[in-house]
Amino acid sequence: LLLTMAASSELQLDLLPSDPLLHILSYLSFRDLVQYVLDCTQTADNYGPRPVCVCMCSADRLQRGLSWYGLFKHYYSDLGRYIQHYAVLKKAWEQLKSFLQQRCPRMIVSLKDGATEGELDDIEAQIGCKLPDDYRCSYRIHNGQKLVIPGLMGSMSLSNHYRSEVLLDVETAAGGFQHRKGMRRSLPLTFCFHTGLSQYVALEDAEGRKKGESFYPCPDQTAQDPSAIDMFITGSSFLDWFSTYVNNVVTGEYPIIKDQIFRYTHEKGCVATTGDITVSVSTSFLPELSSVHPPHFFFTYRIRIEMSRSASTKAACQLDSRYWKITTSDGNVEEVQGPGVVGTPHAPPSWF
Repeated sequence: LLLTMAASSELQLDLLPSDPLLHILSYLSFRDLVQYVLDCTQTADNYGPRPVCVCMCSADRLQRGLSWYGLFKHYYSDLGRYIQHYAVLKKAWEQLKSFLQQRCPRMIVSLKDGATEGELDDIEAQIGCKLPDDYRCSYRIHNGQKLVIPGLMGSMSLSNHYRSEVLLDVETAAGGFQHRKGMRRSLPLTFCFHTGLSQYVALEDAEGRKKGESFYPCPDQTAQDPSAIDMFITGSSFLDWFSTYVNNVVTGEYPIIKDQIFRYTHEKGCVATTGDITVSVSTSFLPELSSVHPPHFFFTYRIRIEMSRSASTKAACQLDSRYWKITTSDGNVEEVQGPGVVGTPHAPPSWF
């Protein structure tokens, strides 16, 4: 790609907004971008016309009084160490904020501005451990959120149980950094006010954990040592953990219920249609009510019943009873029977 400007052209490209060029350059990797600048410089030496990339300007450049190259050097010197992670995390944050602005606007105001390099360096000195680069990169964009409900990292509600996880800012997380046996070198990522539940990230290889893994800790209830900790792994790295979560949110995999993100997972095969009625099932694992030793894994489910919008009014129906045949992964079968939903005489087009 080579964009040049003839000296006699009436159209002064260097006076145009920078957005088109920045959009084009956004498709280039760092190495491609450097090669492009070198090619443009060679072209200018041979043919004279000045490359647009040298003369294009942006509002940020004008405010700082820098050339485009100077602005690039400024940002690279500040964020260059995160070049392997920045594009993915910046895109994830922008997608998440765009989605929340439409569906959960009150969560937007809870987000904190990014931390500085100095602030992150101070946290490392405080806890005596290095933060992963992908974690630091994300926290340069947004330093978690305020301690409010609902939490950014998902909610769950049962009749007598509620969970909503806040994405902790780095200062609060540092206060919960773990030195105790069984949780050494672990930094909390999230926190729930109602259950005390937190997800952690392992900052070093220790006690069976790999550096960068995110996890829910789970006490081994069969061990004589009270410090024995099992884990439910939630991500292989911070980038994997956060980008996967954002993708599930913005693609609609996780439903929005009463302005909160609920972490239900829908299996595509768990759908059945009979006549004008479609029933689909999604589930959510509750680590705070589960254990590895002894093996006890608690799931909650969500049933969605929909009537086709093309169905006639005569097809209106009522859920009188329910029957479940539950087969576990180890082959055990349990049957459950009971009344239908009480107080709902007829099914609307979409019904939970």
